[in-house]
Amino acid sequence: MYSSSLADAPAIREPLHAPVAHVVRGGVVEGIHYGSAAVLGADGEVRFQLGDIEAACYPRSALKPVQAVAMVRAGLPLDGELLSLAAASHSGEERHLAGARRILDLAGVAEDDLRNVPDLPYDPAVRDTWIRENRSPSRLAQNCSGKHAAMLYTCMLNGWPLESYLDPAHPLQTAIAEAVEDLTGQRVAQVTVDGCGAPLFAVSLHGLARAAARLTTAAPGTAEARVAHAMREHAEMASGTGRDVAALMRAVPGLLAKDGFEGVQVAALPSGSAIAVKIADGANRARIPVAAAALARAGVDPELLTGFAGEPMLGGGRPVGSVRPVPALDLPAVATPA
Repeated sequence: MYSSSLADAPAIREPLHAPVAHVVRGGVVEGIHYGSAAVLGADGEVRFQLGDIEAACYPRSALKPVQAVAMVRAGLPLDGELLSLAAASHSGEERHLAGARRILDLAGVAEDDLRNVPDLPYDPAVRDTWIRENRSPSRLAQNCSGKHAAMLYTCMLNGWPLESYLDPAHPLQTAIAEAVEDLTGQRVAQVTVDGCGAPLFAVSLHGLARAAARLTTAAPGTAEARVAHAMREHAEMASGTGRDVAALMRAVPGLLAKDGFEGVQVAALPSGSAIAVKIADGANRARIPVAAAALARAGVDPELLTGFAGEPMLGGGRPVGSVRPVPALDLPAVATPA
């Protein structure tokens, strides 16, 4: 299905984004979100594209499943909810913190060994509770702590240095870079630092969708299949209670989905059909409705996606509009027989 040879790195340029979502209030288009969307068929070919799917972009946390695959390839023995947490942008619920502690315990290291930035929980309600209880930001509460704990565990198993595990030249990070290139099918265009402090690799939306498809079509027992299975079976550990990405995986059988900051969403079906979305201005409110429209283009029954059509725009406390995908994302009309 996919070539084993690597394509050149995507071009670093100002992306040629297109309108992907309208902010509609009272029947008038009040605002426009620009972005790009890629839809791949089960054969890996591009079936639909909008905007610029070949320019270099940072997938942010949407790349975490690939990072988790690299760690499993390097010997990380986690499965189930802890492997899902290793690929998570978690909400900071107590179960997420407890899971990260379990990974640290398995590695024989402490919270102080984590190098991600201290933060309050990502979920607003959980964060408010922390503030009321006068709890301070912590490395465990930061949404990437599961990934960082798994990174330390992988280093311990391989005898790699701990203090420098976020250095792009560290053996762990070079192994992750190799997995990124292997699964996306293209060279990395640029390396920078993600919000949590880990190296972040620039690829194209096309490559990101291809990587997600590689996970969902992998043979049982492979690192790719283990990560995909863990995330699908424990969707709330990869995100959190009430998170839209978990709800999306619950709604669509077999779907693997991962969100990322700055309006990134990737998802893939067991068939190998996959989508990747980037909202140019990073607006979270446009991410899910555009992704849902792209999934319908990928063959998902639209009835399964009705709960992801976009948040309402309120006027006086009542709905007066919504955030809607642009008509270009609509499914083509089926001609009726004469």
